[in-house]
Amino acid sequence: MSSDQFHLNFSLMSPGHYRAAWRLADADPHAYLDVEHYVRLAKLAEEAGIDAVFQGDSPALGPEIAAGTSGGLDGFTLLAVIAGATERIGLLPTVSTTYSTPYSLARRFQSLDHLTKGRAALNVVTTGNPAAAANFGVSAHPDRDARYRRAHEFLEVITRLWEAWEPGAIIADKATGQFGDPSRIHAIDHHGEFFDVAGPLPVPTSPQVRPVISQAGETPAGLELAARYADVVFAAGHTVAKARASRDDIRARAQAHGRDADSIKYSLGLIVLVGTDEEDAKRRHDELNATLPPIEYIVSAVLSALGLPADAFGPDDVIRLEDLPTEPNLNAFSIGMYNNTRAVLAEGARTLRELVAHTAGIGTHRLVVGSPERIADDLESWWRQGAADGFTVMFADTRIDLERFATLVVPILKERGLFHREYPEGTLRDRLGLPVPGLQSAGRRLAVSPA
Repeated sequence: MSSDQFHLNFSLMSPGHYRAAWRLADADPHAYLDVEHYVRLAKLAEEAGIDAVFQGDSPALGPEIAAGTSGGLDGFTLLAVIAGATERIGLLPTVSTTYSTPYSLARRFQSLDHLTKGRAALNVVTTGNPAAAANFGVSAHPDRDARYRRAHEFLEVITRLWEAWEPGAIIADKATGQFGDPSRIHAIDHHGEFFDVAGPLPVPTSPQVRPVISQAGETPAGLELAARYADVVFAAGHTVAKARASRDDIRARAQAHGRDADSIKYSLGLIVLVGTDEEDAKRRHDELNATLPPIEYIVSAVLSALGLPADAFGPDDVIRLEDLPTEPNLNAFSIGMYNNTRAVLAEGARTLRELVAHTAGIGTHRLVVGSPERIADDLESWWRQGAADGFTVMFADTRIDLERFATLVVPILKERGLFHREYPEGTLRDRLGLPVPGLQSAGRRLAVSPA
């Protein structure tokens, strides 16, 4: 990726970030389970030159299933299917370090990276939903501190596993009959608080050496995890000032870990509703707002996320910045929502109803509604002000807004020179302008079995 252009990832979340978009007259409520639906979206994204498609995930069903989809298809499986239907676009599923094991996950992603010629990526989360514990035979959901300690160790293990094969480990000398050189393949012999992993993987180092690691989480612990291991930070930001400060912070943290500040990319999430013009955008926005559950049903969830008592405010009560706790509840499901609500209220008081409308329901990310030109202007403005290195674009109604963004907004961005016209050569890591990690040669060499 050129330094004078930004990257773009697309979310495939269906039916969209208006979870009740399935209620629209022309919507298929079951499309979120249909492989043809997702393949169509991925091909549209690839035709537009989008860097990667992203799929969020949670290892537990949420209460939102009463009004719309909750979770759904396994992200890795879905994107592995999409890999076979595409050629260039990156593949970015979400994985939980709390409810996965590093050896099996490292092998799956290294395999995917080989099979796609360097298109694999993973979005790392620690899982805030305590209901997940009962699905994995765990007596209690770990607290935030334990989850992040595990995440640090998890990422240390998988990166060492990915780098355990030196270049030239596969010789394939037909004359001598030697296929591999065990002296260039290393065990990692890891023994830590959470994991004991010998290694190595049975798969050689893949085209990217390490699949691209994205991290989502805005607590100090999450930022430190990203600064040490992540290539991309997936973040939320409702004001330019807040997003720019967060980007500057993560770059400084990366430098404190001995990294180049440009080796970590700040990808700002936003939800778009694309109209053919401003009038069409307003009409569709009104239609989608009509699908939201009555605000009375979600008041308690919004207030809880903000660290307030469930009965503290009614839908039309005014909330001011000073009404919020000075610090977030670190066990809340979304620290990002708290931080960004503070940023919004710093610009002026809002009613709870207005806050909900600002994020397409109960959500973390900024909603942008307008014509293709207005949305292109918005992205350009935020990027030029240093608020992001790129954007993870989510959609109000994915079946409509992804196609419109790909066919109406992206051409404007290309015409302005803000986004590449054709896919650059190389892997996903190359396209994002990320360095290729150096191989770690430290470790026990494999013993050579007697002939």
